[in-house]
Amino acid sequence: MAEAEFHWNVPADHPAFPGHFPGHPIVPGVVLLDRAVLFAEELLCRSGLNWQIGNAKFFSPVGPEEALTFSLLQKPSGTITFTVRAVDREVATGSLTPPAP
Repeated sequence: MAEAEFHWNVPADHPAFPGHFPGHPIVPGVVLLDRAVLFAEELLCRSGLNWQIGNAKFFSPVGPEEALTFSLLQKPSGTITFTVRAVDREVATGSLTPPAP
């Protein structure tokens, strides 16, 4: 089992902001999931995996320049659970299952 924390500062010029939403930019959930997958691959030292996403929940919107902490924990089954937090609140949770070897 592996466990780690990763940090990501949301860039103000992220390409998702202009269309999501004009005048009130927020990070789309898919961008948070993409970051969780990238950090899971870093945790496992494997890239390009075809992940299955389960139980993803989004609790609070994230704006430009926010600092996020991704906490990942690999379970004995191989599934990785993740929690995303901003400084003062929980943003998202979920699980990622890598393909069978």
